[in-house]
Amino acid sequence: MTIYLPEIDSNTYQFPHPSNALSEPNGLLAMGGDLSPKRLQTAYREGIFPWFSEGEPLLWWSPTPRGVFYPHTFMPSKSLKKFFRKSGYTVTINKACHDVIRHCASCRGSEQTWITEEMISAYQRLHTLGICHSVEVWADEKLVGGFYGVEIGTVFCGESMFSLADNASKIALWQFCRYFSGLGGTLIDCQMMNPHLESLGAETFERSLFLDHLYQQRDIILPVETYLSHVLPIAQA
Repeated sequence: MTIYLPEIDSNTYQFPHPSNALSEPNGLLAMGGDLSPKRLQTAYREGIFPWFSEGEPLLWWSPTPRGVFYPHTFMPSKSLKKFFRKSGYTVTINKACHDVIRHCASCRGSEQTWITEEMISAYQRLHTLGICHSVEVWADEKLVGGFYGVEIGTVFCGESMFSLADNASKIALWQFCRYFSGLGGTLIDCQMMNPHLESLGAETFERSLFLDHLYQQRDIILPVETYLSHVLPIAQA
């Protein structure tokens, strides 16, 4: 079967509407273009993200359904709360974004081949511009877990997470949910649902519902201090 994909014009920043995405593979929308900061920010504002492996063309996606978390309703288990109280972990934001991206690229081997050197450089540029952000978990001053993503208004578009110690990525997500919610964050986008996200309490949004929410929230500006590098000021209870 031949699949026709629109090719992105390198001279413009326009994408096809996400409703034109294929159902198989789920969400594949277009190809080409580049990973410039302006194009990436334009894509995320439209509910679109890049996902491709080394040696493949640059592919753009907008799947349905979409995995999401409501940050204000995220509920950690009692065992996770107990573990965190005893762990000695510290959680920070934007203290080591470059390292988080590198760990996400290397921790899962072939499962993470889509985080190519090109992608790493692109998201590091976004971080320098204050658009890509990271959450880090530390044990004895060593980075043991975290995740990174792109902020679009009150929506945080998660890209990838890693864990080198027990429950580190779960704690990163839990603490960020509490922090983000307190500052007016409304939704964390996980892109494609999987069993791990579902086990953490992720819900599914049909594409149209996700886009409606994104379009309503993408121009809201959260406080500047939201993404300054610091220890997250959240109680452990």
